[in-house]
Amino acid sequence: MSSPHLLLTGERLALGIPRQETLTEYHFWENDPATILGRGKRFPRSWEVRVDDWEREQDDEDHASFEIVRLKDKQPVGMTTLHIEPRLRAAEFTIVLAPPQRGKRYAEEATRLTLDWGFHLGALSTAWLRVLEPNRAGIAAFGKAGFRFAGRLRKSGHWLGQCVDVLLMDALPEDFPGPSAMCAALGS
Repeated sequence: MSSPHLLLTGERLALGIPRQETLTEYHFWENDPATILGRGKRFPRSWEVRVDDWEREQDDEDHASFEIVRLKDKQPVGMTTLHIEPRLRAAEFTIVLAPPQRGKRYAEEATRLTLDWGFHLGALSTAWLRVLEPNRAGIAAFGKAGFRFAGRLRKSGHWLGQCVDVLLMDALPEDFPGPSAMCAALGS
């Protein structure tokens, strides 16, 4: 496997360019039952659909994905994505962590690094996400990274066979918890 191309470095993690050779790992992470549950999906996606998505995403300027790389061993531990609405300078944020890497507080740092890039280099005016209300660990991590509660879609999600509320969270550049790794990397 090739070495990751790191773009922005944090304390324990870095943002890197997603690699096609790691696509099978991404597909495995996305189809893990806990990932499907946490994202509010109900069924896995086939390999063919994932490959088609990959190819389409490579040419889509409004789709910014980052591989999350653990610095100590340069291993991929997850992915984040900003689905950008260019007219609004807004983006929906998503994250997937490799199943063995959950519970290590990586979501908070990966989210912060992605917001840092989006606000300071991507010129986003806002980022938002959807999270299922029972996902307390995710809500806490997103809050520490700068997201704030913005609304609720009642009974519009599914969690272990139950209808649950989907919480909407958003972040503005002024909500970003410093210091900025991007500003430090650029010397400003």
